[in-house]
Amino acid sequence: MFRDFGSKAGSGGQQSASLANVDRRERQTQLALENIDLEKDPYIMKNHIGKYECKLCLTQHNTIGNYMAHTQGRRHKYNLHKRIAADQKDTPIKGIQKQEKMFKKTLKIGRPGYTVSKKINPETKQKSLIFVIQYPEIDKELQPRFRIMSSYEQKQEPPNPKYQYLLFAADPYETIAFKIPNKPIDRGEGKFITEWDKDTYSMTLKLHFQKEDQKQIPKIPPPSAKLPPPPSSLGTRKLALPGKVIPPPPINAPLRKQ
Repeated sequence: MFRDFGSKAGSGGQQSASLANVDRRERQTQLALENIDLEKDPYIMKNHIGKYECKLCLTQHNTIGNYMAHTQGRRHKYNLHKRIAADQKDTPIKGIQKQEKMFKKTLKIGRPGYTVSKKINPETKQKSLIFVIQYPEIDKELQPRFRIMSSYEQKQEPPNPKYQYLLFAADPYETIAFKIPNKPIDRGEGKFITEWDKDTYSMTLKLHFQKEDQKQIPKIPPPSAKLPPPPSSLGTRKLALPGKVIPPPPINAPLRKQ
């Protein structure tokens, strides 16, 4: 009976180096399958011919064991570190990244009550509008907001350059808008007033339109009291007046005897 060299009688033949490597790989594969969940591996894929592919390294493997051995190799680890570095470069730094604004979604309960009145200032003859909006169900920590919008910003009506919109918003009420003339608004002292009454939960806004003949004329600085002295290079020579030409002095003129 043929026996390998070095084997004992009654025992199997001595295991060769190649068989030892095969046995070692099988044991490593079984240990890896027990500790690693392939369902969570994003890079493994089984193709149409029953083989396994690594989407990270673009390699093809016949068995799961071959793929597991590939994941422990130098090439797969290098590509994995390269992919992690690229992902960290694309994402901003944790300390510098901007926090996204979280808007609280609330159920709208309808439009608030309001009153609008028109007045004319008897002194300046300016036209004014007074808006009073009622928000009885508003949260105590919130305050209504308003904004003036151009007719080209809204999408509800065709744009009309003759008008602009005044918007009021506060949760849980719907946003309401008022169509007002597109005229310059006077924001001087006492001309544009907003007030929020926490006791009655009412928002009051009063605005004045500028008069048509009211134009801002730029201020002209007053003239200086003293004119600057003439430059020293002129000396005592007389300056030429408009329409009169002074001839230059003669060159090498003879001296007059006294």
